[in-house]
Amino acid sequence: MKQNYSYETAIQPMYRDHLFIAIFGKDSERSKRWRLELYNALNNSNYSDPESLELNTLENVLFIKMHNDVSFLIDAQMTLYEHQSSPNPNMPLRGLLYFAQLYQKYISGEKIKLISENLKKIPNPNFIVFYNGKIERPERYDLQLSDAFISEDKSGDYQWTAHVININENQNLSLQKKCKPLYDYIRFISRINQNKQERKMTIDISVREAVDWAISQNFLEGYIREQKEEIIGMLFEEYDEQACIETWQEDGFIKGHKEGVQQKAVEDAKNLLIKKIPVETISECIGLPIEQVFELQKQIGVEG
Repeated sequence: MKQNYSYETAIQPMYRDHLFIAIFGKDSERSKRWRLELYNALNNSNYSDPESLELNTLENVLFIKMHNDVSFLIDAQMTLYEHQSSPNPNMPLRGLLYFAQLYQKYISGEKIKLISENLKKIPNPNFIVFYNGKIERPERYDLQLSDAFISEDKSGDYQWTAHVININENQNLSLQKKCKPLYDYIRFISRINQNKQERKMTIDISVREAVDWAISQNFLEGYIREQKEEIIGMLFEEYDEQACIETWQEDGFIKGHKEGVQQKAVEDAKNLLIKKIPVETISECIGLPIEQVFELQKQIGVEG
């Protein structure tokens, strides 16, 4: 269906890197080292050449968070990392959409012809979701695509898995020990949350105090000191987004619908559209495709 909007136009004004992506998903020499260190920690490997990672980025896609996902090829495996600050049972479906694009890029780049009598080999997919939200979750757990099927299907014939890793401060400690940049990131975010919850500081003071503390600890090899103002801006953006979602939930605009219940999701999306909430944010929060939210906006006659 043709839409009278551009994904780039729609997404870009709201786009700002989240800190996790800024640390592990850039093309700088330092970020390359950190990315390889994270990969080695997760896979118990000992690769030493950061250039062995081929970084891919997903642009102009269905969900705003997809704009920044970290994905790369190594050892015949296509790996994608995403960070989430709230539980999201829709990650397997999102992962399926992510990898469809990545495989398309891979097939085009390798000039693979799918009309052939010979089986064409592709890299194995590996989808990791790093979670550090307030709601308690196990250290590690899997989400399956079949959970979203309208009719229950236990065959396993059509499956896609998102491996969720809890990176709150007291979770997966062995992984933290193996990856110093991840440890630094976790400690830094935990300091902000402690400032808010235990020391009752405002968001502004919580973030700035944690930034100064992280600088004094030389976290991330001085990266926080070098990019201080940019990082403060990133964090304000992240915490503002979280606060907005929590407010909508408390006010009843998001009714705590069970993920996968389509009609309830549509109703919640309409409520948020009436409140002039941005389409991209509604898509991310409710879990509906952005195209569907734009169509709902058109149906109820609400201007963006």
